[in-house]
Amino acid sequence: MSNQDTGLAKRKPFRAQFKNLSIDNEVRMFTSARAGLSPVIFYQFAELIKMPDKSLASLLNLSPRTISNYLEKQKSLDPIQSEHLLKLIALYDKGEEIFGNIDEFNYWLNKQFWDSPEKPIEWLITPGGVDLVMLEIDRLSYGYSA
Repeated sequence: MSNQDTGLAKRKPFRAQFKNLSIDNEVRMFTSARAGLSPVIFYQFAELIKMPDKSLASLLNLSPRTISNYLEKQKSLDPIQSEHLLKLIALYDKGEEIFGNIDEFNYWLNKQFWDSPEKPIEWLITPGGVDLVMLEIDRLSYGYSA
């Protein structure tokens, strides 16, 4: 089976963009978060997932101006925001894998949960919420309805 048959060819750009972040290893993710991420990663990620900077900054409980200041001063994000951003990157990586592309995953994130008036995107305001959405995606990947 070729990479195209498995859908991996589509995933390369997303994975390649963040290959040095070790998003599939919790210990390395923690180590990267503790060191702080460059705000450049924030902007790359926002562009890749087609989310306005303002919306992504809001998920991280930051203002777009703060992110811009960090970039200008070449300051790393705090560990808490870095961990949150890494979890979001891992979530979108998984979402792209399960849904086939970022657009389909964004559509699902903005759709109400099956038995709730809430949308998955509303849960992404905390790292714990990101974890819960990741669990829902895992359930979907095993054939359970979410």
